[in-house]
Amino acid sequence: MFSTKVAKRYAQGLLDFTKETQQTDFLFDEMKTVVQVLKDSAELNRFLNTPFIDYKKKTIVATEIFKSLSSVAQNLIKLVIKQGRESQLRNIAQAFIDKVEAEKGIQKVTLTLASPISEATIKTIIEQSNMVKQNPDVQTIVNPEILGGYILRVGDQQIDASVKTKLMRVRKQFQNN
Repeated sequence: MFSTKVAKRYAQGLLDFTKETQQTDFLFDEMKTVVQVLKDSAELNRFLNTPFIDYKKKTIVATEIFKSLSSVAQNLIKLVIKQGRESQLRNIAQAFIDKVEAEKGIQKVTLTLASPISEATIKTIIEQSNMVKQNPDVQTIVNPEILGGYILRVGDQQIDASVKTKLMRVRKQFQNN
């Protein structure tokens, strides 16, 4: 996910605070909740991103929606809204998650497949790729459009071993010859 400098700064501030108060793991889970709520609710995003709605009203709504979160998370959300950065709330939460995962040595791995496969096969693909050096957090996506094979993405690196890509390469070769 795209993360701005603003999101990274807020996330770093939150990380520093949670380390001092030994609440990093707790806030890590709460920030996942924030990301998921904002990801799932287009209406909430529209509301928060509407510039003519007063920050006080936004704060009241956000407090009600996120009332199950700790006071630290709620105060962060209130601060972000008060500072006019509510459009960055999801990015801030995601940047915090990314920073915590980086400190724990967790690598985000996305494996796109044409059809579901066993966990053992997934593990084999990841091990043979030599791209994963740390603890992988594997997300599998089933996309029948790739026809077969897989697309493995680790950070900004990608291995495209899909049948669709191989067929496209063959097609280009025929067109060029």
